[in-house]
Amino acid sequence: MKPIAPLRRTSARTLLTAGLVTGLALTTGCAKSEDDAGNDKASAAQQDSGQVVASPSGSGPTCALDAYGGKKLDLKSATVGFSQSEKEANPFRIAETASIKAEAEKRGVKLLTANAQSQFSKQISDVQDLIAKGADLLVIAPLNSDGWEPVLRTAAAKHIPIVTVDRKINATPCKDYVSFIGSDFVEQGKRAADRMIAATGGKGEIAILLGAAGNNVTTERTKGFEDRLKEKAPGLKVVFRQTGDFAREKGQSVTENLIQSKPGIKGIYAENDEMGLGAVNALKGAGKKPGDVKIVTIDGTRNAVQGIVDGWIDGVIESNPRFGPLAFQTLDTFTQGRAVSQDIVIQDSSYTEANAKTDVDKAY
Repeated sequence: MKPIAPLRRTSARTLLTAGLVTGLALTTGCAKSEDDAGNDKASAAQQDSGQVVASPSGSGPTCALDAYGGKKLDLKSATVGFSQSEKEANPFRIAETASIKAEAEKRGVKLLTANAQSQFSKQISDVQDLIAKGADLLVIAPLNSDGWEPVLRTAAAKHIPIVTVDRKINATPCKDYVSFIGSDFVEQGKRAADRMIAATGGKGEIAILLGAAGNNVTTERTKGFEDRLKEKAPGLKVVFRQTGDFAREKGQSVTENLIQSKPGIKGIYAENDEMGLGAVNALKGAGKKPGDVKIVTIDGTRNAVQGIVDGWIDGVIESNPRFGPLAFQTLDTFTQGRAVSQDIVIQDSSYTEANAKTDVDKAY
């Protein structure tokens, strides 16, 4: 095992609110993956792995009540609605929902929740139902970036502040929604490319397992990855692109087809851990050995980090799902009448052979 290297941090720029402290570390616990048997050590490590707001550089757009509309509100007396987008079989979604619930309970805030079960039409009706049930504020993890007009019209009519987490919606900040909280997905793609270049030597044929269509995460993670390859490793050619819908089973089936059509493939970039783990299953089924095909993923689930320890995965770029503390802090600041940033970018660490064994308990 190599010496433990410091975790890399993104260089993402963010605009902090007047009520958010520079570099503030916000932590919460999270639920475990269905494949994991948790322990107290792991739980403690996860609680130390909360989101950290990237240090600001310069100034940028903010949003305040007078511009958005509405009135001051005591968060403790408010009802918050949370709309989850996907089935909670994915560890990212399990951890995300657990973080929102834990922070609401910690603050004594009434929380209404809904899960769209990966159906966009259901998510739209879910959010409208949360509003009908009396939600004063909304936290939304969008399934898609487009198609939110019905919800935005209803929320605007009632001056309901909306914070989106993890994915953006294609709408106007400080008009249709207050803030987006999430990672710099282009930067994640670039860091994944850096890891792939290091793992492959910068030459050969590689594949991309694309995330679900219709959201900014897939688009930006792809852009960052491909732009960095053009810049640093033109000898590394992407010869296969196919969506795995951010799902393990789909990632496995796509990789099975990949192995048949491109037997000489040297590397696979999976735009989330679940697809990467599916790719591992496919490679095992084809009789491949650890390291035969280099795999780089994004998320930071425990199973993927363990995959590094086991030799099947070469690197994992973290995408921290513990949004609860930061989402509620943003809503609290905003409803007190202070300005908040329209884009709040979080720092993400990474896992490699150098730190995976030591830091696996920090994964979710």
